[in-house]
Amino acid sequence: MNVGPREVITPRRKIPMKIPEGMSSVEFFNSSANLEHLAKENGLLINDEGFLMYRKLLGHSSEFDTSIMLDTSRKILDPLGRPVRRDQLTRQQKNVWSRMTQIIFEYMLESYPDPDQALILCGEASLDATWPLNKPGVPSIRMIHNHFIVFPARTLDQARLADPADPNLTDSGHNSLFLRHLSDVYHRFLEVLDLRILRPLEQDDARLAWTGYPQGLPCWEVAGGFERLGDPAFWEEYDLVLKGFLDFYRTFFAQVSTRGAGVPEEVYFPRQVENILLFNNRFAQVAREVRDHVKADPRFANDIRWRPAYKQILYRDDQNRLIVTISQNSVGNAITELLGIVVRREEDEAAYDRIEPQLVERLLEVRKRLMAADLGEPIHAPDWSDGRYTGRGRCIQRPEAGA
Repeated sequence: MNVGPREVITPRRKIPMKIPEGMSSVEFFNSSANLEHLAKENGLLINDEGFLMYRKLLGHSSEFDTSIMLDTSRKILDPLGRPVRRDQLTRQQKNVWSRMTQIIFEYMLESYPDPDQALILCGEASLDATWPLNKPGVPSIRMIHNHFIVFPARTLDQARLADPADPNLTDSGHNSLFLRHLSDVYHRFLEVLDLRILRPLEQDDARLAWTGYPQGLPCWEVAGGFERLGDPAFWEEYDLVLKGFLDFYRTFFAQVSTRGAGVPEEVYFPRQVENILLFNNRFAQVAREVRDHVKADPRFANDIRWRPAYKQILYRDDQNRLIVTISQNSVGNAITELLGIVVRREEDEAAYDRIEPQLVERLLEVRKRLMAADLGEPIHAPDWSDGRYTGRGRCIQRPEAGA
């Protein structure tokens, strides 16, 4: 088998979308109206904490594909004021978020127990509040969301090799700022985290046999395996990884923004920031280079994410290990691309019709587990209005609910 990034072709249905006159598709995607349609037409489950589980109509996988987002669109009308990171959740919300993630991930493990037969992952993504409104995106672009995906081995085996220079593969080291210019100090800074369950792996030790990714990212193996998903201590360490990343991100872009900026007020590890980052000459040099580039190139300046934008992934590798990794988020960079999988969605009604019943039935099955754990109430969307897939909603002409 040739090792390299893969290009997976996923069928999708034709998507009718009614956008108000004079409004761009991106503007509509970020509106409360579109998110309301998303819940009504693709929603699976909702709970009092505001978490919405829904079917990904523009999904990544034909096997298993669903998302959970914190839908605050009806309560917080300012898109820039909505929570986009896990550290912005209340303690209760974070508890529910972790339990929902645990249940869905365990369902995927039970359904696909052989690591040689399927790649299993969940990825939490944040597109920060300074993401330009004129950039392409999805309805959840300004809300925290978690994406659960299964790729069968046959799908990856049959997929053609993707171009390693594909602009979407921003975490391969070709375009990623942290990895291309700051890899040594980035890894060194994250090594100071007080982790007992998450065991640091040697660089590139967590690469998948199919793709050779992730490349160069800090990775941790979950000591104790899959049973740790039910341990609150694991989720505390999962949070520590995010906090370390946020400190690195905030400190670097504070230096880019303001020469000689000190330790940001909101950091979690101020001593490490001062001793490891602000005393590192390479760190200061790269910040200066980016600062000069921002001043000289308006297009580059528009792409800067001044507030932390990240992807944090939990996945089972082909050695049957549970791995955690984290990276910056960039324009066009999806969760799967962090693991070297570029997804091309092609409109194919017949192909989608063939896979949709089984896909939805799996989502309804895992929904039952969430309901049994008192983690939400069902949403009776048109395609599963009576608790099983019927496809009745396909006969109804309606505005698109978003991806």
